[in-house]
Amino acid sequence: MDSELFGTLPDGTPVHRWTLERAGVRVRILTYGGIVQSVEIPDRDGHRADVVLGFPDLDGYLAHPDPYLGALVGRYANRIAGGHFPLDGLTYHLARNNAPNSLHGGDRGFDKRVWDAEPVGHGLRLTRVSPHGEEGFPGRLEVTVTYALDEAGALRIAYEAVTDAPTVVNLTNHSYWNLAGSGNAGGHELRLAASRLTPVDADLIPTGVLESVDGTRFDFRTPRKAGAGYDHNFVLDKGTTASAVGVAELHDPASGRVLTVATTEPGIQLYTADHLGDPFAPGDGIALETQHFPDSPNRPEFPSTQLRPGATYRSETVYGFGVRS
Repeated sequence: MDSELFGTLPDGTPVHRWTLERAGVRVRILTYGGIVQSVEIPDRDGHRADVVLGFPDLDGYLAHPDPYLGALVGRYANRIAGGHFPLDGLTYHLARNNAPNSLHGGDRGFDKRVWDAEPVGHGLRLTRVSPHGEEGFPGRLEVTVTYALDEAGALRIAYEAVTDAPTVVNLTNHSYWNLAGSGNAGGHELRLAASRLTPVDADLIPTGVLESVDGTRFDFRTPRKAGAGYDHNFVLDKGTTASAVGVAELHDPASGRVLTVATTEPGIQLYTADHLGDPFAPGDGIALETQHFPDSPNRPEFPSTQLRPGATYRSETVYGFGVRS
């Protein structure tokens, strides 16, 4: 496993890039934001390409933070309505960085922090401590995220966290996939094992209803083109599970590349990148963010995202790679 200096932040903090390689898959990870910078896999003819969107240098990530390209997102992935939530009789106020809501952990979430890194087997363990009050969240949160390639070349992401005070946690990775390696990803065929979704209001906050996908453009239970116009959380039929269960498949007919997604999480956010800007174009990638539901801290009817002292937050997502003739 190789490590190299990738760049230096304006305050002088060094950022390193680690390379994982196994079973024909090469993954590069940055200590800045826990970012998956690249994932190189072969097509049906053995030609390799990078199938996630990323920048070639640190300046690219600093200049274009909003897409969260490949980043570790926390403390709370997705949106919290109004930038506040109640917990044990207190109301906590967060940055409204996606006005009027809080998005992906606030102004300076986990995606903009430098993580400590150490190699472990065929993987990389990232750790950091999020102090009490960081971005308005309560509790001192100790976080560990491990990226590893298994014997089949699948990328396994395991998340763990503990706290010293009641808090909320919802972690994910925000990679944008383009299995062709370039161009628009809207022609990729997508399958999701989700019979319902959480419909949203004009501010992309769930209404609280779990709505059937029957007869709608949200029905991906049978594979079809991903297209455009999606930024929605799908309710996975399997619910929350102790181990990762397969829930999604993305296929690029031109190259034959296939991405499979397995997760312990109860939801997955499909985002077709309609708002990507220069140097990318709308639709250049597809994000499949495994997660708990948006605004769960304000929705007691949703699966809970609360974490309390003495308990451990655990989540795992596995991205598998293959080809189809």
